[in-house]
Amino acid sequence: MAKALIVYASLTGTTKGIAELLAEELRDLKVEVLVEECTEVYPKEFIENDICVMATYTYGSDGSLPEEAEDFFYELEEVNLKGKVFGVLGSGDLIYEKFCPSVNDFDKQFEKTNAIRGTENLKINLDPDEADKQKIKQFAKNLVNAYSKNK
Repeated sequence: MAKALIVYASLTGTTKGIAELLAEELRDLKVEVLVEECTEVYPKEFIENDICVMATYTYGSDGSLPEEAEDFFYELEEVNLKGKVFGVLGSGDLIYEKFCPSVNDFDKQFEKTNAIRGTENLKINLDPDEADKQKIKQFAKNLVNAYSKNK
C-alpha cells in the first residue's frame, strides 16, 4: 500500500480543510495517509512516504510564504526525494494581484529534491466549492497514477 504525507500550513483553517479533503480522496484510493501541520514535522519525513504533498496558503497582498512554513520551505530543498511523487496545492484569494504564489514556490522547492511531479499544481480560491472538490479528487488520482508508474 502506498503511503502519503500531506503537510499543510493554514491560518484560517481553509488549507487544513483542503488537506483533509485530499486525504479522504487518497484513502478512497487505498493510500495510507498522514496529515501534519508544517511546524510539527520536518521535510525529511517525506523520505518515509511514497507520495509527498504540500498544502499551503499565501499570505498578504505581496504573495508571501506563510511565516510558519518558512523553515519547512528552506529545509525541503536539502532533502533527496528521488523516486518519490509530489504534489502542491493551496488556497488563495483572487482579489490579490498574485494568486497563490506560495503553491508555485513550494513546487520549485520540490523540484530541487529530485522528486517526480505527480500532478499539476492546484490553486483554490478561498473555500473549495464543488468544482474544486472534483479537482482535488483528480489531483489525488493523478498522484496515485504517477506513483503506480514509477514504483
